[in-house]
Amino acid sequence: MKKQILDAISRNSRYSTADLAAMTGTDQETIEQEIKELEEGKVICGYPTLINWDQTDCEKVTALIEVKVTPQRDMGFDKVAKRIYKFEEVESVYLMSGNFDLMVIIEGKSMKEVSRFVTQKLSTLESVTSTATYYVLKKYKEHGLPMTGEKHEAERMLITP
Repeated sequence: MKKQILDAISRNSRYSTADLAAMTGTDQETIEQEIKELEEGKVICGYPTLINWDQTDCEKVTALIEVKVTPQRDMGFDKVAKRIYKFEEVESVYLMSGNFDLMVIIEGKSMKEVSRFVTQKLSTLESVTSTATYYVLKKYKEHGLPMTGEKHEAERMLITP
């Protein structure tokens, strides 16, 4: 049941506990308890809203930054990743396999602001050996949802007696 709840709220965090109970064939109290346990266990870490900023008059630039780092003794990549994700500009940090170690995703008001973050904050960190910055030109799909203005019909779970 936890997986059903997580799948549903990952697509739409505005489902009520009554909706989730109907979808999973259980009662609201059970759903509320499951959600409480998921939150306390840090499985559910928050409920962000997905916004298509291109449809607003707000200017935002999203950048993906490949970061190569020297891992810290007894801490691996965790210490430098924690230091990076504490920056206000940082949206996400991922440990990666391949040619670089961390993927940092940030949002800024302009390319200049992103550049300033990379040159003044990120690349100056002791463990960072190199960076490569890529700018998002257009978002077509994010968090499983189309960002192209198409209507996305909510998928309802099959309710079985």
